[in-house]
Amino acid sequence: MAKPTSRKELIDYCLRNLGAPVLEINVDEEQIDDRVDEALQFYQEYHSDAIVRHYRKHQVTQTDIDNRYIDLPNDLLFVSRVLPLEQDNRSGMFSLDYQLHLNDIYDLRSPGTIINYVMTEQYMSLLDQTFNGLNQRVRFNRHMNRIYIDTDWEIDYRIGDFLVIEGYSTVNPETYPDVYNDIFLKRYLTALIKRQWGVNMKKYEGIELPGGVSLNGQQIYDEANEEIERIEEEMQLKYEMPPMGEIG
Repeated sequence: MAKPTSRKELIDYCLRNLGAPVLEINVDEEQIDDRVDEALQFYQEYHSDAIVRHYRKHQVTQTDIDNRYIDLPNDLLFVSRVLPLEQDNRSGMFSLDYQLHLNDIYDLRSPGTIINYVMTEQYMSLLDQTFNGLNQRVRFNRHMNRIYIDTDWEIDYRIGDFLVIEGYSTVNPETYPDVYNDIFLKRYLTALIKRQWGVNMKKYEGIELPGGVSLNGQQIYDEANEEIERIEEEMQLKYEMPPMGEIG
């Protein structure tokens, strides 16, 4: 298919690009599977279309408090921040935030006074940053699949409290098969398989086949290397996400 929607269709598409079935592509199935995994890994590392921002809700347990970290799924690439869902005496109709915004809502009845509301929002944000900090201090590494929150867990959290973890995770191609049709992924996997083909054929360099045809695995390998370097550079320059504050 010109528009692959599965792993197998993507492999078949790339092999046809290399000349199959007219030519015999001398690459083992396990080698092809390795190249697919390699292509997906690079694509998910550097292409902005391969990741998505989302929010995960987590309810604090006694295990979290004892461990002082939270276990996360292995598809999470990095964490932006952790947002506590606070339920304390600062909320409600007698809180400073409520009273300030209540006055702003009444002021909005007069034309041209929306600036008061904007200024109040900025003032409340400044207070929050001054007394609570921009963000909780968190440490995350995707190879550990854990997020450490540097705080006094016994004081700041209780069993049953909720946290919202903002982060970025990979788009699973099995769940969203349109990933297999990404133009960069198709080009990149084709080049990877071509390089593997060249590696396999280099050991037969100089062997002449019937009819005077000789194998040139080195040329296939060199061409594939150039294509891979060009694709990787283009992907990183044009489509890579900017570095985040909490990269795993």
